[in-house]
Amino acid sequence: MDEAQIKVRLGEIRTEHRDLDAAIAALWSNVVPDQLQIARLKKRKLRLRDEIAAFEDQLIPDIIA
Repeated sequence: MDEAQIKVRLGEIRTEHRDLDAAIAALWSNVVPDQLQIARLKKRKLRLRDEIAAFEDQLIPDIIA
Protein backbone atom coordinates (compact mmCIF):
# COMPACT_ATOMS: atom_id res chain seq x y z
CA MET A 1 0.00 0.00 0.00
CA ASP A 2 1.45 3.39 -0.91
CA GLU A 3 1.20 6.53 1.22
CA ALA A 4 -1.85 7.91 -0.58
CA GLN A 5 -3.78 4.67 -0.15
CA ILE A 6 -2.85 4.55 3.54
CA LYS A 7 -4.10 8.11 4.06
CA VAL A 8 -7.39 7.31 2.33
CA ARG A 9 -7.84 4.17 4.44
CA LEU A 10 -6.98 6.11 7.60
CA GLY A 11 -9.71 8.61 6.79
CA GLU A 12 -12.23 5.83 6.31
CA ILE A 13 -11.26 4.10 9.54
CA ARG A 14 -11.36 7.34 11.55
CA THR A 15 -14.84 8.08 10.20
CA GLU A 16 -16.05 4.62 11.17
CA HIS A 17 -14.45 5.05 14.62
CA ARG A 18 -16.39 8.32 15.15
CA ASP A 19 -19.59 6.70 13.87
CA LEU A 20 -19.20 3.92 16.43
CA ASP A 21 -18.99 6.57 19.18
CA ALA A 22 -22.34 7.93 18.05
CA ALA A 23 -23.88 4.46 17.81
CA ILE A 24 -22.69 3.52 21.30
CA ALA A 25 -24.05 6.77 22.73
CA ALA A 26 -27.40 6.15 21.03
CA LEU A 27 -27.62 2.64 22.49
CA TRP A 28 -26.84 3.98 25.97
CA SER A 29 -29.68 6.48 25.66
CA ASN A 30 -32.27 3.70 25.33
CA VAL A 31 -34.41 2.89 28.35
CA VAL A 32 -32.95 -0.62 28.38
CA PRO A 33 -29.53 -0.48 26.69
CA ASP A 34 -28.51 -3.55 24.69
CA GLN A 35 -25.37 -4.49 26.59
CA LEU A 36 -24.34 -7.18 24.12
CA GLN A 37 -24.56 -4.84 21.14
CA ILE A 38 -22.67 -2.15 23.04
CA ALA A 39 -19.91 -4.63 23.88
CA ARG A 40 -19.64 -5.68 20.24
CA LEU A 41 -19.40 -2.08 19.07
CA LYS A 42 -16.74 -1.32 21.68
CA LYS A 43 -14.68 -4.32 20.52
CA ARG A 44 -14.97 -3.13 16.92
CA LYS A 45 -13.91 0.33 18.00
CA LEU A 46 -10.82 -1.07 19.74
CA ARG A 47 -9.87 -3.06 16.62
CA LEU A 48 -10.21 0.10 14.55
CA ARG A 49 -8.02 2.01 17.01
CA ASP A 50 -5.32 -0.65 16.63
CA GLU A 51 -5.64 -0.50 12.84
CA ILE A 52 -5.34 3.31 12.92
CA ALA A 53 -2.17 3.04 15.02
CA ALA A 54 -0.67 0.49 12.62
CA PHE A 55 -1.35 2.67 9.56
CA GLU A 56 -0.01 5.76 11.31
CA ASP A 57 3.19 3.83 12.09
CA GLN A 58 3.55 3.03 8.39
CA LEU A 59 3.38 6.73 7.56
CA ILE A 60 6.17 7.66 9.98
CA PRO A 61 9.56 6.99 8.40
CA ASP A 62 12.03 4.79 10.26
CA ILE A 63 14.87 6.85 11.64
CA ILE A 64 18.14 5.07 12.19
CA ALA A 65 19.81 6.53 15.27
